[in-house]
Amino acid sequence: MSAQAVVYDIVIVGAGIVGSALACALAKSSFNIAIIEAQERVIDRNEQATSVDGFDVRVSAITIASQQLLKDIGAWEIIAENRLSPYRHMHVWDAEGTGSIDFDADDINQPALGHIVENKVTADALTQCMNRQTNLHRIVPAILEEIEPLQNGAYLLTLGDGRQLQTSLLVAADGANSKVRALEHIAMREWDYNHHAIVATVKTELSHGHTARQRFLPEGPLAFLPLSSAQDDTHYCSIVWSAIPSYAENLMALTDDEFTEALAAAFEYQLGSISAVSRRFSFPLRQRHVVDYIKPGLALVGDAAHTIHPLAGQGVNLGLMDIKTLSEELLRSQQRGLSPGSIAVLERYQRRRKGANLAMMAGMDGLKRLFSETTLPVRWARNSGLRWLDKSKMLKRQIMKRAMGL
Repeated sequence: MSAQAVVYDIVIVGAGIVGSALACALAKSSFNIAIIEAQERVIDRNEQATSVDGFDVRVSAITIASQQLLKDIGAWEIIAENRLSPYRHMHVWDAEGTGSIDFDADDINQPALGHIVENKVTADALTQCMNRQTNLHRIVPAILEEIEPLQNGAYLLTLGDGRQLQTSLLVAADGANSKVRALEHIAMREWDYNHHAIVATVKTELSHGHTARQRFLPEGPLAFLPLSSAQDDTHYCSIVWSAIPSYAENLMALTDDEFTEALAAAFEYQLGSISAVSRRFSFPLRQRHVVDYIKPGLALVGDAAHTIHPLAGQGVNLGLMDIKTLSEELLRSQQRGLSPGSIAVLERYQRRRKGANLAMMAGMDGLKRLFSETTLPVRWARNSGLRWLDKSKMLKRQIMKRAMGL
């Protein structure tokens, strides 16, 4: 070990929503924690100029379970004071048939099915929580360059500026293109959906009525997620349009006026015409899942461990449930006098999360494939199934509770 290395119990690489939430979840522990951040959070003026009324294009559908976690770590109150939009209803329908299904929070005696929250709002709230912690050292800006395993089971980390850190537990929370995962040669399975997602914020003629809507088109699903301004103006939505690459490229090439007309038509004018659209972003969709979430002294969480189709907006929620479980196991290890990097501790985290994540990923993949099929028998069965399911209140309640993490 270098004589200059600073020693920590836990080092988290990546200060996005998942990494920051883990740091906050461990605030009341006696662990000495560092979090490595690539850059300080700043407001991008150019990005603001291309947004609709200041909304962040990147949003997440926060479930009730994730909301409770954010509440427990002190972030939800800050989020609620800023801006969020509860959605109380959900309407899903097939463009190639008459099948549809509706979900309503009243059916399970909940005030909402979930909340649509801009990622910047969540990230800012978590940053405020981290700044209040006494057991956390934020290392920013910093880039991880090297990872060296030590004989005592710890890791020696070298940063881009030459600084070195030693840690008993290294947590990779550095996203889908995780550098930790690459440096440690962690095996991963991945496959291409052959779809690109287009995301943007729009202003609609009609109120969304706090309803999340999704239409399954032959080219791919189109979702309108409700947003609310500080004045509770309910005419804003975040859209996610998943389509085959050639179709997505054509949509991205349209002018704003052409795009808003194509978007409104594809959505059957459910919310009337669209009067404004932010800058559009497009990215390819891939599903990834590491073979193992852990090795001695190392754990992967969130997108570093798994990425999922944005069909149901579950990506951030899976990551938050990862860190909830990992933090619980780490706090338990501290009570038992075990090292946070103990393989026995980390195996419990993997056992509790791997199966749940794989089940959600399989479900989303199955839905995507089901609604991509255009043959007449499958379309008939799909629409018949939707109509049947819509009439079954008991099954719908179970689906809602499962999706909400209840």
